[in-house]
Amino acid sequence: MNYQTFEPSHDLTSLIKCYWTLESSKEQTPEKQTIVPDGCMEMIFHYGDLFRQYTENKISIIQPRCFVIGQLTRPLEIEPTGETGIFSVRFHPDGFLPFSIIPIKEMENTTVSLERLFGKEGQEIEQAILKANSTIEKIKLVETFLLNRLASTETIDRIVKSTVETILTANGQLSIDKISKQTNINRRQLERKFSLTIGLSPKQFSKTIRLQATLKMLLNKKFTSLTALAYESEYYDQAHFIKDFKELTGFTPKEFYGDNLKMSSLFYATD
Repeated sequence: MNYQTFEPSHDLTSLIKCYWTLESSKEQTPEKQTIVPDGCMEMIFHYGDLFRQYTENKISIIQPRCFVIGQLTRPLEIEPTGETGIFSVRFHPDGFLPFSIIPIKEMENTTVSLERLFGKEGQEIEQAILKANSTIEKIKLVETFLLNRLASTETIDRIVKSTVETILTANGQLSIDKISKQTNINRRQLERKFSLTIGLSPKQFSKTIRLQATLKMLLNKKFTSLTALAYESEYYDQAHFIKDFKELTGFTPKEFYGDNLKMSSLFYATD
């Protein structure tokens, strides 16, 4: 697998975290992969073969060729059907809001076609990206498309934006009560604003960010034991650590570290 990331232009850095591509050769055997929630929404373009996606009931469906995937609150199991070729726009946690005509919360754990989101213009950008000959060309096309649709970044709530930054800086380890006091806004109002802007509650977002920080320590082997890792990440206890870890990855920490660490470097804890 060849995974690469690219920086957005200055005009979009407040909304887009990065662009990334993932490619595989015909000789590589397709394997099931688990995508772990990371607090970001993505706009995906499959210029290679499509992916099979498994539902909670283990029923498989074929993903659309191009779509936006909403916030994940559970692991997403996918499987290539052939040769992989993906170009993706990874938005900041609050970055897709200025472009969406559908409530962000309604897109949770869901793939939404570009046609449904953007109508004829969605179909046009889809075809343009799929025909583009290079990643640089794809980036120019998608940036022009997004900038043309960008009325104002002021649709992103200032309080939500500062709270997101606080949660990210603290690696998700602050309680929601502490965050509420820091932002001088009551918890219920903060939860409502988060749901509208990000599609997650502050608690769910914090849980996701804490897990991502933990996964980075796993990938970099910056721990002496899984118990030490739990306390380093400030989980209440080992049971709390295991519960959150399994909820978001589908595995216990021990299972994940044994068999799934190799693939994790592709899909999570990346910038």
